Amino acid sequence: MTLPDLVLVHGGAHAGDCWDLVVSELSWQEPRLRVLAVDLPGRGRNAEPRATLGEWVASAVAEVEQASFGEVVVVGHSMGGLVVPGIVARLGAARVREMILAAAFVPPQGSAVVETLRGPLAPLARAGPWIQRLDRSGRSVAMPSSAARWAFWNSMPAERRKFARSRLYPESAAVIIERVDRRGLPSEVPRTWIMTLRDRALSPAQQQRCIAALGGVDTMICLDTCHDLMYSEPRRLAAVLAERCRTRSKAD
Repeated sequence: MTLPDLVLVHGGAHAGDCWDLVVSELSWQEPRLRVLAVDLPGRGRNAEPRATLGEWVASAVAEVEQASFGEVVVVGHSMGGLVVPGIVARLGAARVREMILAAAFVPPQGSAVVETLRGPLAPLARAGPWIQRLDRSGRSVAMPSSAARWAFWNSMPAERRKFARSRLYPESAAVIIERVDRRGLPSEVPRTWIMTLRDRALSPAQQQRCIAALGGVDTMICLDTCHDLMYSEPRRLAAVLAERCRTRSKAD
């Protein structure tokens, strides 16, 4: 049995290191699985300046190619929902065995995050420092940790919140004012959604609207946890991802 390679794409205010606990769990739950947690531009190991969604997609695809990955399962969390469809489109249906979106934000085709985001983060996106202190040049500021604690980390123990806080990165407003274009997304690639039932950043109702904007999914998996499930439930998330990769394996 040949497993696909696994590509993990982080969301806004995060970097590839947000997946560290999940990657560690995967290393013993499914040691045959090759895993890549990409760093989108402007954070982590990627010093490239923050830019457009298209350039973020190109950067992620370049990391996949540099890792010499073949057929893949691609996972996107939160604002990774803006990027993963482009990655899947660039890699193509022949290489992508499954697309997994976890508590992801998927605006309607042709719209932007700032126009469609609802809930507690909407004021930050529309009228707070994420817009007022930024312009289209891509300059960035850090999300207040108090906002992240309330929206991303509710019900997490203090030690795990401290761990998450150390991996909170400044974000650019450029991508949340850019209109998305998913016209190149292959319809034949299977789609899985991981819904976070205690999510304050993106409620289950909002996630349902994102699923509708995407055009539906083939598989739904619900986890009773907060938005940053990679911190709150790394073992359970790793088990889900390992099983999805086994489902998409091919006989030798």
